[in-house]
This record gives sequence, C-alpha cells and structure tokens, in this order.
Amino acid sequence: MIELSHVSKVYGETPVVDDISLVIPAGGITSLIGPNGAGKSTLLSMISRITPMTGGTVTVDGLDVSTTAGDILAKKLSFLRQDNVLSVRLTVRDLVTFGRYPYSKGRPTEKDREYIDRAIAFLALDDIASRFLDELSGGQRQRAFVAMVLCQDTDYLLLDEPLNSLDMRHAVDMMKLLRRLAVEFGKTIVIVLHDINFASSYSDHIIALKNGRVIRQGPPADIMNAEALRAIYDMTINVQEINGIPIAIYYA
Repeated sequence: MIELSHVSKVYGETPVVDDISLVIPAGGITSLIGPNGAGKSTLLSMISRITPMTGGTVTVDGLDVSTTAGDILAKKLSFLRQDNVLSVRLTVRDLVTFGRYPYSKGRPTEKDREYIDRAIAFLALDDIASRFLDELSGGQRQRAFVAMVLCQDTDYLLLDEPLNSLDMRHAVDMMKLLRRLAVEFGKTIVIVLHDINFASSYSDHIIALKNGRVIRQGPPADIMNAEALRAIYDMTINVQEINGIPIAIYYA
C-alpha cells in the first residue's frame, strides 16, 4: 500500500498540496478526482518522487520514496506524466523498450523482449510498433506511453490523466485495459481522472481533492451522490443509477 503522512507542497506562499495524510490500498484502481488546481497531479508526482515534497513522507510497501535508491523504486512503481515530450525521434517499440531500462540498463535480454512484445500486444500496437511517434495520432501515442509503463512491470502504476487525447471508444478501451491489469495481474493503479463517470464505473476507491486537501474518499457509491459532488465541484449534479453504476448528469 501507499501511505502518505502530512504531505505538502508549497510554491512561494501558495500551498498546492496542504498537509495530506491518507492510505491508498494495494490492489485495484484508485482514482483522484477534483476541480482544476485541486492538487491531483502534484500529489501523484510527489508519490512518484518526480516532484520533491515541501514536507511529509510517502512510503510504498514500506519503502520511503525520498530515500530509496532509484533503481529499486523503479522496480516498485512507474509513473506516466500528463505531458510526455521527447527530444529524440523514436519508434513505438523503442519507446516501450525504455520501460525495461531498470532491468536491462540499456541492453535488453530475451526476457526483456518478451515483456516488450507482451506490452505492445496488450495495447494493440502490433501494427504500428515500427512507426515513429511523431507519425501517430495523439491517442496512438498515449497508448504507446502506457505500454512503456506497463513494460516496466511494477506493482504500482501511477497515471496522470492517461485518457488525454483519446476519443470515447479508446478511452473506454483504456479503462477496460486498466481494469484487466488490476484484476488479472494484481496491479495497483492510481489514476488522475477528470471524467467522474469513468471514475465511478472503473474505480474501487475514489479520492476527491479540493484546494490541496482531501475532502472526500471512499468507494464510488460514497462519492457519487449530489451532496458529495456539490462539496467537491460547487455545483448541483444529478446522479442516476444505470446498470447498477451511479452516473453523474452534469451537461445541463
């Protein structure tokens, strides 16, 4: 599990993440939701050690992310940024191969290649594995980056808005894939989502942030109701149950 104790991040005099303590359970999908500027992406990047904390501690299965050696941490958790910018021209297969670096150190073995092939197949990228990333659509590139993270074969996957650039069909496919990873491979997935209906439909646990603080957390049924959503988003949102899943109607 991931444990956060009094975690904070301050820029200048502005607290972006404000004294958060919580436990993210092992297994399943935990979604981080909340309005823009709530601190979701910052919190996720601090858990992954990409962004240094102003205060507090984060441990992953007892490993302190601030002090654990990078090569050990890279075999425990992987992180997909919201903005993935590359300065070199790579094929899909080249990118996915980077996911094996903590193990191969740049010299992939036959076992590494098995992981690479499996990740490419799992994301249905076989037909474009030899194409360069700058030749692909935004959705295809996003799937390639997710394949890279999957190839890293960590217990914990931290994904910052992985549905960016995906159309409805591919967004649904992505969430179904993440559900399979959690159920079939026992992965723990922590994901930042803007669409609360995706969070409701695919999450085991939802953490709602606002103004840098956790204001609600629990299973989807505890979050997907008019009172809780009003507290999170400052708007009245009608919730209806469809096929046993609470769905928010906020378009009108």
